[in-house]
Amino acid sequence: MTRLSRRAQVLLGIVATLILTSVSLVAVALVVGGTTPRGFGFPAAAPCTTPALPGTVINVTATDMGGPMMGGPRRVGGMRLTADRATVQHGEMAFLVTNAGRLAHEMVILPLPGTQIAGTRVTGGDGKIDETGSLGEAAATCAEGEGQGILPGAAGWVTVTLSPGRYELICNLPGHYIAGMYTQLTVT
Repeated sequence: MTRLSRRAQVLLGIVATLILTSVSLVAVALVVGGTTPRGFGFPAAAPCTTPALPGTVINVTATDMGGPMMGGPRRVGGMRLTADRATVQHGEMAFLVTNAGRLAHEMVILPLPGTQIAGTRVTGGDGKIDETGSLGEAAATCAEGEGQGILPGAAGWVTVTLSPGRYELICNLPGHYIAGMYTQLTVT
């Protein structure tokens, strides 16, 4: 039997690792539903056709690029809900929520009472906050209003009329709020 040099053994190990990794990724993609622009076999929705939205349009983006979803310090791990503006004039406004992450997300609009700071609401044992007082929700894939969540690569929207005040936009799927999916909106 011929003995391989140390260098040949290392190269053979690298090639074998690359082949096994490729086969594993293909297998995962096939089991979970095929590859998508998000990569690694996580299914994504087809892009949506958004209707003309009334009032001031606020673009909100939901992202979840890794990190813990439950517990841990707030805003750790790349989960975010961001709006393209922090202040708007009161009146009718449409929130167009685009999911740029790998998980389903939603956006709920809640008034911020008094001097409360965004991101400080108490979460329950289910990893969610109390939505009492919600003024609207974008949680349907390629549709307006409530639903089961906005799928990756898709959008949802909601139109509301807001009075002057401070509001918190949140994702209230289990563990998402505490992982950093909130932002403040001030209405003047």
